[in-house]
Amino acid sequence: MESTGLTIDSAFWITTGSILLLLVLSGFFSGSETALTAASRGKLRTQADKGSRGAARALRITEDNERLIGSVLLGNNLVNILATSLATALFTRLFGESGVALATLVMTLLVLIFAEVLPKTYAITNPESAAAKASPVIQLVITVFAPVVSAVRMLVRLVLRLFGVKTDPDSHILAVREEIAGALQLGRSEGVVEKEDRDRILGALDLSDRAVEEIMLHRSQIEMVNADEDPEAIVAQCMESNHTRLPVFKDDPDNIIGVVHAKELLRAIHKHAFDSKAGGLKGFDIRTVATPPYFVPDTTTLDDQMRQFLRRRTHFALVVDEYGSLEGLITLEDILEEIVGEITDEYDADADHMVQKTKDGQFVVDGAMTIRDLNRALEWDLPDEEANTIAGLVIHEAQMIPTVGQAFSFHGFQFRVTGRKDNRVTKLKIGKL
Repeated sequence: MESTGLTIDSAFWITTGSILLLLVLSGFFSGSETALTAASRGKLRTQADKGSRGAARALRITEDNERLIGSVLLGNNLVNILATSLATALFTRLFGESGVALATLVMTLLVLIFAEVLPKTYAITNPESAAAKASPVIQLVITVFAPVVSAVRMLVRLVLRLFGVKTDPDSHILAVREEIAGALQLGRSEGVVEKEDRDRILGALDLSDRAVEEIMLHRSQIEMVNADEDPEAIVAQCMESNHTRLPVFKDDPDNIIGVVHAKELLRAIHKHAFDSKAGGLKGFDIRTVATPPYFVPDTTTLDDQMRQFLRRRTHFALVVDEYGSLEGLITLEDILEEIVGEITDEYDADADHMVQKTKDGQFVVDGAMTIRDLNRALEWDLPDEEANTIAGLVIHEAQMIPTVGQAFSFHGFQFRVTGRKDNRVTKLKIGKL
């Protein structure tokens, strides 16, 4: 009997020790899964560049999240099921049939506290550090379980395909931009990221998704030079203009024959004054100063256009539609303003403040202001899919050209027309409903 008692005691302690060891392994698997999935790949890359082998290994492991999660879940479920089975056998031996319910209760509490909540809380608090420390063991687990995980992956994809679901292991690569944008918006809402910083980064990210027609200066607002006018009038116009470059047309405004630069014009006038025996600007031809025009299609993305500006070493382009008709112009400064915000100098008009707040809390807005600029200035969320400007949005929603005094309510705002010139809505008063 004594021998039997010793055997029972030895089995009890061995089983108890095995359960505790399995709980530790379960906690390790749970914490490792959380750490490796929550760790920032950007931070891991920075640590790896500084010489951290654990971070470099964690980066390699997380390149295939499907294989990582499959291996960790397989190991975690194995130890959890084995620990529960051992606990059930132990409690049944000690308490009889009631041991099954008791084992379920005790193991649920132990697994929940020590194998799930505790390790995952630590891992989510220090994800990069925990991922680097756990990476050697997880790498070994992935290698050992590779055949089983591969079979499970094939089975899972087959089942998902039956339900019309397609898996893309590389989809996280395409979601980097969305993750950055979401992190910036979250940081802004929590007060960690400044509005200006968020706008700059989002502006840079959006360059490849926006076309030049969205930010170009419309042809109705372009100041042009008529090549057929008297040289004195042309020079006076160029000197009085706030712009450095002006398009030159002949016969018709759509017939752009060149672009004149103020500095080149001054050089030409100076040379003409010394070379010409006749006084004044008689015989001076503006076309000899103008450089060939640079045309771009209106569908060109801002990112591509900025690269073209840098490659061609020019800052000025004329935008044309699919029929070759002039639509507007765009400069390198226009693109940079999408990133850093409005750039003004001593020659910009004082009336460039396109948003003015009234005493009643509403805003008077220039109709030509783009929806994107208004959203950035006031942190609104007006849609810009159907129109580029505020006036265009009102016309699109109203399905008419409104008159002064008319008011419309949509997207949570009231838009009241306060100014109109010909068929253009020039001023709007906007307030939240």
